[in-house]
Amino acid sequence: MMDQILEAAFISGLIGAMMRMATPIIFATLGEILAERSGVLNLGIEGIMLMGAMTGFLVSISTGSLWFGVFMAALVGMAFGLLMAFLSVHLGLSQHVSGLGITLFAAGLAMFIYRLHFGSPTVPPTVKPFQQIALPWLSEIPVIGPGLFKQYSLTYIAWLLVPALSILLYKTNVGLKIRTVGENPIVADTVGVNVALTRTLCLVAGGALMGVGGAFLTLAHQNMFLIDVIGGRGWVAIAMVIFGNWDPVKGTLGALIFGCLDGLQLRLQGLGFKLSFHVFLMIPYLLTIVALVSVSRKASVPAGLLKAYRREEKGS
Repeated sequence: MMDQILEAAFISGLIGAMMRMATPIIFATLGEILAERSGVLNLGIEGIMLMGAMTGFLVSISTGSLWFGVFMAALVGMAFGLLMAFLSVHLGLSQHVSGLGITLFAAGLAMFIYRLHFGSPTVPPTVKPFQQIALPWLSEIPVIGPGLFKQYSLTYIAWLLVPALSILLYKTNVGLKIRTVGENPIVADTVGVNVALTRTLCLVAGGALMGVGGAFLTLAHQNMFLIDVIGGRGWVAIAMVIFGNWDPVKGTLGALIFGCLDGLQLRLQGLGFKLSFHVFLMIPYLLTIVALVSVSRKASVPAGLLKAYRREEKGS
């Protein structure tokens, strides 16, 4: 058994699976980091990903265009991000309640639209998914090449977004404004930053990333929509934000660890390990909890997170 695990083919396949499993979590983690850095906890992430998955699938199967499906999934994510902003930023409602309400609403809406369009088919409809793209020369590197450099286009985009968001947050005036709003909205308002607008834009942009993360699951990783297609990945993304200390690079590392564990459990099942199927499914989530607990005490939470802000309260 150990000889099979140490084979180059097994390792290469595990690396490839890690990249695929991590992709939707990377999108969602980056979107959540953007929201939380501005001071808003978006617990609507699971529902937004589900709506993105359903929208991307429905649009793609109706139009025949996968990229148009991704675009519409991003738009739907933006719409739900805007709804979250309206409830939590402009009305000042509880971020917890608003986010959970959006997740429940989005889950019901996604299933309603799917049933309205497809009914209750015995065999779920499918769409021709994205194909993997091999990068010349890099994909030919022994062992690691096929796993790292023969991936879906959305996976490559997710990886490009990691340094892009890092540069935005830490190297630009826009990023400084976002972080200031998330740390101390009163100070941000005093120096002329529009707190409500900043938080709204971050939630909208973050919602777009979450929607695309959901669309990846139905247009690349799988080729069909199921009500449990997200599988708790939205909640895992929130854990990765904390694990990564609200940093895009560290959060992506956490997503890779989860992706590796998820891919490993699938391959161990294929090798015939005599454990319950449900135990294998639990492994990545259980170890995610362990990792989260180990770092949560050292996490530097944005000081303005979960704190509603209204301009008239500045002087109080």
